[in-house]
Amino acid sequence: MTSRSRRIPLAACGLAVLTASLVGCGSGGVEQSGTLAPPAEADGAYTYDQTAAPAGAEVTVVSTATDGGTRVELTVDGLAPDRAFGAHAHANPCGETGDAAGPHFQNVQDPVSPSVDPAFANPENEIWLDLASTDADGAGRATTEVPFDFADRAPASVVLHERLTATGAGEAGTAGGRLACLTVPFGA
Repeated sequence: MTSRSRRIPLAACGLAVLTASLVGCGSGGVEQSGTLAPPAEADGAYTYDQTAAPAGAEVTVVSTATDGGTRVELTVDGLAPDRAFGAHAHANPCGETGDAAGPHFQNVQDPVSPSVDPAFANPENEIWLDLASTDADGAGRATTEVPFDFADRAPASVVLHERLTATGAGEAGTAGGRLACLTVPFGA
């Protein structure tokens, strides 16, 4: 099982075709794809729950710079059908366990960990890519745009979680267990 990344060149600005969806291009970006595999066999794309995120499922993340921010798109295929998933950018690369990815990446870091304060754990300060529902084939897509870039530091992975992201005080940013993870070189 392999993952692959490529830098989206400045010359490609306009529209790039990715998995039958159109992706706008800013001043460059990164595309990372991987095929989920169990930790002992994974090469950057890990499944920790093969019922929800079966080995062989495909995950792609595209990150592009925009005027004053970053656009991130998550595309999946082969996950459990007809179900919701939470998804977030995390601070560390994926590893043998879901915990290896560390906490959610936050533009302005919460001094309290785990971060459940909506002042920090929110979709303007973190990268949330929740999938409201996969289709009958386990395919889905989510896109977000955040008002920051990765000039000083960058996230290193995207984690799929067992449920949609909570937004209430004391639970903001929580989405349950970590089902799968794709290492993404956002800052490359």
